[in-house]
Amino acid sequence: MSEQTELRISKIKDGTVIDHVPGGQALNVLAILGIDGTGTDVLSIAMNVPSDRLGRKDIVKVEGRELSQSEVDVLSLIAPEATINIVRGYEVVEKHRVERPQQVTGILQCPNQHCITTEDEPVDSQFEVLEEGVRCVYCDTIIREDLASHILG
Repeated sequence: MSEQTELRISKIKDGTVIDHVPGGQALNVLAILGIDGTGTDVLSIAMNVPSDRLGRKDIVKVEGRELSQSEVDVLSLIAPEATINIVRGYEVVEKHRVERPQQVTGILQCPNQHCITTEDEPVDSQFEVLEEGVRCVYCDTIIREDLASHILG
């Protein structure tokens, strides 16, 4: 590649690089991480970058932050092919692919208005992770599309 056509995003000293996110999902990744631009998080985002594996992909770099397991679990629901790279001192010290959990608790809101988790009961939502979506363990409602819009904020 010539220098004029090469994609360049600077390295980060410490933090997390989330790679192989499906094209167009970077903003949902930020929502999962609770990043809305009003804080002090330093970010680099590349969207719709050509990818041999995905066709097009997004990349999110978050400086000074390593993801919690619950954040990775939710991320796996919208980006099951994602890789997480932990960077310390400008070097990748850990690299792993996300793994979809069998169940997620307290991170998604059930869309069923009559579900016990959406009423005035102190019950955390609980979803079984399926091949194509998630199923509420209390009311059996299945969410197949737009999981990011059901993330509890």
